[in-house]
Amino acid sequence: MEEITESLSNEKMQFAVLIDADNISSKYAVTIFEELEKYGMTSYRRIYGNWSKGNGWSEGILLEYSIMPVQQFSYTSGKNATDMAMVIDAMDILYKNRVQGFCLVTSDSDFTRLAMRLREENMFVLGMGESKTPLALTRACNKFIHLNLVAEQNMEEKQSKTSEEIDMLDAVSAEEQNVTSIAEVRQVILALINENGGRQVDLARMGNRLNDKFTDFDVRNYGYSKLSTMIDQEMPDLHMRKISNQYYVERRSTLTKEELEKEICRMIEKNGGMVENLASLNDELHKKYKQLDFKQFGYSRISSFLRSLSSVSVHENEVSLKGGVPRRG
Repeated sequence: MEEITESLSNEKMQFAVLIDADNISSKYAVTIFEELEKYGMTSYRRIYGNWSKGNGWSEGILLEYSIMPVQQFSYTSGKNATDMAMVIDAMDILYKNRVQGFCLVTSDSDFTRLAMRLREENMFVLGMGESKTPLALTRACNKFIHLNLVAEQNMEEKQSKTSEEIDMLDAVSAEEQNVTSIAEVRQVILALINENGGRQVDLARMGNRLNDKFTDFDVRNYGYSKLSTMIDQEMPDLHMRKISNQYYVERRSTLTKEELEKEICRMIEKNGGMVENLASLNDELHKKYKQLDFKQFGYSRISSFLRSLSSVSVHENEVSLKGGVPRRG
């Protein structure tokens, strides 16, 4: 997400923000506009609803965020006048050619066609709603943000939950969630590694692929602030490797310590029972096992790993076989 938001904000994209007050709680006001700052600037800020019924969006909140309220009475039972007003205003704004993007703040799937129509006009459509939002709407947007999950993550990071906020999070946890699953994320990561011939893939490229594939992808949906941490914690079959301040993702080796010990003994025996340079042994092992990482066995260096083996002896930079060589498989 960082790459996308950085490029958008550099272009100073102008947005029209249209909020469905009948469908979105005022408790998300701060989250809505904090997230918007990452994508660009707002030329229009409008909120639609029947203010005679009361919806939680107080005058104080509207003034604080400079949101213009649009009164919409329910003229006919069973018809959503707010939906119609938002659609009409969206099309009016579109044809004025003053914005490059729209932010539709709603969890109502009735706005799916509007999102699709705006994208047909080359508008960037940023959707915001709760995690119960139907997939049809989330996928119709260029990017969709689950407000309840982002708000929860932000509050955890700030470590300043009030009793009211805690009640809000408890209610959120019981709601239906239509969020891209971690299993789906993992499948995309594995597919990209396979496309790369089974070799490691840099994390930035991985993040771009996930954002392209899933419009609602955001590591905060799963309680994390970094993609690297999420992969490390949620995907035990994947391994994060850091090379020159750059992170890479690869499949974790299924090689056991016993199998590796047998191969080391075979290499030493083939070399006459001794290898005079640890580095050469390390190179040979990595040629055979592309994903080898001694950290998976609890060691940071090959020398420490070798000293833990009962079948080899390490003296300075030399490695030799002890009397008992493990039986080869």
